Amino acid sequence: MLHNAAILGHRTPLEHYDPDSWARVMQVNAMAPFLLTRSLMPVIRESEDASIVFTSSSVGRKGKAYWGAYAVSKFAVEGMMQVLADELDDDDKRIRVNSVNPGATRTAMRALAYPAEDATKNPTPEEIMNVYLYLMGKDSIGVTGQAFNAQGD
Repeated sequence: MLHNAAILGHRTPLEHYDPDSWARVMQVNAMAPFLLTRSLMPVIRESEDASIVFTSSSVGRKGKAYWGAYAVSKFAVEGMMQVLADELDDDDKRIRVNSVNPGATRTAMRALAYPAEDATKNPTPEEIMNVYLYLMGKDSIGVTGQAFNAQGD
């Protein structure tokens, strides 16, 4: 299972952040992966080889000014990955749980966050798929609770 859906929200100081916007970002970026994972765990437990991958962000590993709810939601995603991996480590070694920071990637969200950036200098999503494919494939059996960077950052 790949958790990849997210919204950026506003880039503004925390003291100016709109509470409704904050709640929406947290709902999409943190609550949705929690609810989906929780709902699908019975099916995941039936798998011979299961992988849960959370898409994170560099601002979910080290806070950065003006990233507000997006950064906080990605910290939550990193924490969720770590907690779930630790809970499953002793319980069922067939299920691995990891996160990926895709880095600067040529996406609509990146363009929204950095409108003046030359997007052609960033890799396309297809160009960073190797780490996702590794984590979803049998080569990563036994790898769990790890935070990966798609671009080696």
